[in-house]
Amino acid sequence: MNASSPSLLIVEDDPEISRLVSEFMRREGFDIEIALDGKAMDAALQRFRPDLIILDLMLPEEDGLSICRRLRATDDIPILMLTAKSDEIDRVVGLEMGADDYLTKPFGPRELLARVRAILRRVQGKMPTGSAEPVTRRFAFDRFILDLDAYTIECTEPGPEPIQLTSAEFGLLACLAQRPRRVLTRDQILDWTRGRSAEPFDRTVDMLISRLRKKLDAASPGSNLISTVRNGGYLFTAPVRRVP
Repeated sequence: MNASSPSLLIVEDDPEISRLVSEFMRREGFDIEIALDGKAMDAALQRFRPDLIILDLMLPEEDGLSICRRLRATDDIPILMLTAKSDEIDRVVGLEMGADDYLTKPFGPRELLARVRAILRRVQGKMPTGSAEPVTRRFAFDRFILDLDAYTIECTEPGPEPIQLTSAEFGLLACLAQRPRRVLTRDQILDWTRGRSAEPFDRTVDMLISRLRKKLDAASPGSNLISTVRNGGYLFTAPVRRVP
């Protein structure tokens, strides 16, 4: 693997899809390894740690949801899930299992590239050589410091429990914290966090908001940092300031 290039592990049992995706992403500057199923993925993860896993939902023996759940129990590697199913419930379950984003087959390679780049920007700012270095961005609110470049959230005071976020939750919090005291619609949140236009009746934002709200409230009881605005969207209630 080239240390200067982000690496992708594609877990896909369809050889044609694997070939097309790998050839396209290599041309875009990514290092690629392919695994046909969960066992091959486990073997690959013994050899190297990819920057992102592209995980198909429908796999032989162990399906993508089971693999995603298993990975999330021990690791925080970003996961982009591919699914041939378009039902909203499949997308919601995938995100509940810890996937960072999803893409429904058939998909265009440019859309896949955009999703991968968006996740890597959120997670670690790691892009192929030639991308601009990000400006340091640290935000303080309530009893938290959110560092978008280090991809960390810290509590400034002792609390009942530390806060641990998935990358999807972190991206959502970053979106809200950079637009405090402003009502954001679901469409706006989807567009800013996932690099795409919202689909009609997409409820994944509601699910992510609920998870994030519970984690923030557990770490800072009574803070009520995210407010629901009826027929409007969501509002980040705390004042936010930039810190060195």
